[in-house]
Amino acid sequence: MRAIVISKPGGLDSLIEQDIPEPLSGPDDLLIAVHTAGLNRADIIQRMGNYPQPGIKPKFEVPGLEYAGEVITVGNRVEGFKSGDHVMGLLPGGGYAEFVSVPASLAIHIPQEIPWHIAGAIPEVYITAHDALTQCQLVAGESVLVHACGSGVGVAAIQIAKTMGASIVLGTSNSDEKLERASTLGLDVGINPKKENFSEKIMDATKGNGVDVILDVIGASYWEQNFQSLAINGRIILVGLMGGAIIPKANIGGLLQKRARIIGTTLRARPLEQKAIATRAFEKSVLPHITNGKIKIIVDKIFDLNEVAKAQDHMEKNENFGKIVLQIKE
Repeated sequence: MRAIVISKPGGLDSLIEQDIPEPLSGPDDLLIAVHTAGLNRADIIQRMGNYPQPGIKPKFEVPGLEYAGEVITVGNRVEGFKSGDHVMGLLPGGGYAEFVSVPASLAIHIPQEIPWHIAGAIPEVYITAHDALTQCQLVAGESVLVHACGSGVGVAAIQIAKTMGASIVLGTSNSDEKLERASTLGLDVGINPKKENFSEKIMDATKGNGVDVILDVIGASYWEQNFQSLAINGRIILVGLMGGAIIPKANIGGLLQKRARIIGTTLRARPLEQKAIATRAFEKSVLPHITNGKIKIIVDKIFDLNEVAKAQDHMEKNENFGKIVLQIKE
């Protein structure tokens, strides 16, 4: 089958198109012909050699954490799926390929209203955002701050927070244009950290109370302002570390005063059972809002599989608003 393989850790030239064997499929699995696959920043980090696929190192390292495609074969212990079904879901890797084999417990039926290019943009960021806000025990009436609100996870988190009843959703982006676009999706207060101290703006917007939940993909460089922005009993959930992982001489004493909670999370490395729980929670609580149009899936650009270097370059330059999608099969 045709696939994009990481030939060696490094730059965009390490992504090569190659014919490799189709994946093996077991009794609890589905073999799927992939139509589209979403790009994620984790794919870039993996290409650089800093985020290997969990488990035994595969002979061919194919990136890709999500897919949308058509079921080809069904394992003999699988129920609820049949050949020809349209499905989407999470992967530990391997999405940049013509075929994937996945545990049926991670597959989601694609509603008839959702086309391939939209379905390929959904699983990773929407399951991540919903799972993160759920871990923070967000309840109706609370406030939420979403960093990098023009990213795939950011666009998802803004809208999911609104469906969960957030009273006010604030967001940061280094692009005024992205903040303006995010405002059409439910962002109440947009902040450009290049131009202003976001903690001061947040305290003004929340009348000095601070925010209840912060969804952070930045990390160390935002730590101090995050803490200044946090309400009593507030929660910060770290989903990424684009701004670094080391906080020099951090004063953690204030965590006691604010009775704050700091949560770290990933999806990729979790056991299958935990990923299945997150998948089903998304399917129950978020997918209906996507189907009825209340939550919008924003696809920034679609690239053919052989344009994967251009697609990753577009993401590395932070030029996208929403998701970048690879078209693998028409």
